[in-house]
Amino acid sequence: MSLSDWLANGWLREHRTSPEEVRDLLGVADRDLADCQTPGLSPDWRLNIAYNAAIQVAAAALAASGFRPSREAHHYRVIQSLAHTIGAEARLIVQLDQFRKKRNVGEYERAGAVSEREAEEMAALARVFRRDVERWLRAQHPGLL
Repeated sequence: MSLSDWLANGWLREHRTSPEEVRDLLGVADRDLADCQTPGLSPDWRLNIAYNAAIQVAAAALAASGFRPSREAHHYRVIQSLAHTIGAEARLIVQLDQFRKKRNVGEYERAGAVSEREAEEMAALARVFRRDVERWLRAQHPGLL
């Protein structure tokens, strides 16, 4: 299934991005990558902030590819789209989706659901992901940076 198929299914909308939008999305990610290291935050909250950084980076890749997700299952679609935008390996998509589910538990259902290790893993993943997507943008869409 391609992003065009996703568009036909109503999972995406066509979108024309700009260098400013990409810069802003990456800027939010950079802010969140710094903020998730703030001493004294709970692991739940640190994971949530690092996860948001990754979602903003994935949204920048999707926007650069000419799309935005529909409102339904927004985060899920942004994560799954990585196979079609940056050619992400299944392992990365599975990791991000597992963190999405963990974040949802900590955000909506139960405090203390996230360990220190999980929060650190999400932050480390988001940092590497941020770097990799910027490389992809420079190679595939240099006019957006």
